[in-house]
Amino acid sequence: HVTAIMVTHDVDEAILLADRVVMMTNGPMAKIGKIEEINLPRPRTRKSLLEHPDYYQYRESLLTFLAECDKAH
Repeated sequence: HVTAIMVTHDVDEAILLADRVVMMTNGPMAKIGKIEEINLPRPRTRKSLLEHPDYYQYRESLLTFLAECDKAH
């Protein structure tokens, strides 16, 4: 296994590239808020993601977390 850290603000890019997405809370005291395991088959392409029903569940989960963080601040 290879461990790499990438920072992005693009939820779709995170799902495409990651096996695990670590979401941070907002603000100067930010910390790990949620870790989402992405269990989608590889290799992944944007087209294959759009055709996979689990993609939409992962996307909704990540976007909901971000929206809740925005409401908190």
